[in-house]
Amino acid sequence: MATQYTFPKDLELLKSRVLKAIEPIAEINDKIAAEDKFLFNAQRTNAGRSLPEYYLCYFLFVDFLGFKNLGQFEKISWSIPIDYKGVTFLIEHRKMGLGVFARNAKSQDVEAGEIVKRIHKAVKMARPYFEWKASEAAKQSQLNVKNHHRRLFEKLEYFLELYKEASQEAEARSNERIIEKQGNGTSISFPAFQLRRNAEWLALSALDSFFSWTEHIFIHLAILNGKVVSGEDVANLADNDWVVKFKKAIDIDSQGTKVFYDQLVIVKRQLRNYMTHGAFGKKGQAFSFHSGAGAVPLLLPHQKGSGRFSFYGDLGFNEKDVVELIKQFIIHLWSGEREPAKLYVESGLPLILTMAKDGTYRAAMESVEEMEQLVDRLSWEYDRAANMDW
Repeated sequence: MATQYTFPKDLELLKSRVLKAIEPIAEINDKIAAEDKFLFNAQRTNAGRSLPEYYLCYFLFVDFLGFKNLGQFEKISWSIPIDYKGVTFLIEHRKMGLGVFARNAKSQDVEAGEIVKRIHKAVKMARPYFEWKASEAAKQSQLNVKNHHRRLFEKLEYFLELYKEASQEAEARSNERIIEKQGNGTSISFPAFQLRRNAEWLALSALDSFFSWTEHIFIHLAILNGKVVSGEDVANLADNDWVVKFKKAIDIDSQGTKVFYDQLVIVKRQLRNYMTHGAFGKKGQAFSFHSGAGAVPLLLPHQKGSGRFSFYGDLGFNEKDVVELIKQFIIHLWSGEREPAKLYVESGLPLILTMAKDGTYRAAMESVEEMEQLVDRLSWEYDRAANMDW
């Protein structure tokens, strides 16, 4: 049975067990200072290419075990010297990846492999510490939130474009009939019928992509507006309903917003949620009751609210209105006071919660010019970090 640790009380207990597990790996002594040439000439071992993720190695040795980090060098993010059976090795995160580095890579590759095995064992044993560290970090604002706007929005645009092509072709071929001889009979088909059905399916796919994208983008807007400033805030908002995310991201009383909100809520409830639940819905939409008039839908049209987007008897709906609503809302979303936010999310930069907490984002949201300056500065810093140009 796995040992249950309580942190920070059991920190030293786990640390002593991990140190024992990685023996004979040990913290280096001061002799490394006399080996300057080794620091610059160390060679990457082949076995060292299979280390765990770079951040786990860093947390293990520097944060948890307290090994010395020699710091940043050109194209090197961090460097940890270790002693293995009296021989010095380096664990370094370089531009070309994490690795174990030795004085002679070829002759010391076996030892590098032994080091890698022990590090994997130590990382596995230290997992309770990593989980505790992550949970503590989530309570703070020293976190980045990934930005998937581009991928999600491109998916939406893809389906909208396919819908446009299918609907235009259906309109162009609306009077077309295809007559074919089949034995002694004749069959007649109408291409526009299938094209309209394809367009309807594509509109539903676009609708699903739209709500997926807005679920993501509303959280980003809430961060940029300073309404979400910690990992717990983000997690709680992510777990909430779409309507809660909408209101957190956008002032529902701002000009023109309430009209969009009301219509999108209807679309979400009557169309998107209906399809998500296997075309059964949550209110008996898939049932018909018996009557003298025959089978009658359990959910009658007058119960559906605004009929503009409703299903009537089958899976058909007014997709033109839905698609137009989506397009108009996107224009509204990036207008007025929210225009600077578009610059940030389209940059692909992650959302940095420390900047939400200290007011940096709120200040940048004051104008497009302020946001442009912030995006340019952060982009430069990220490029510099990616290249390890210290």
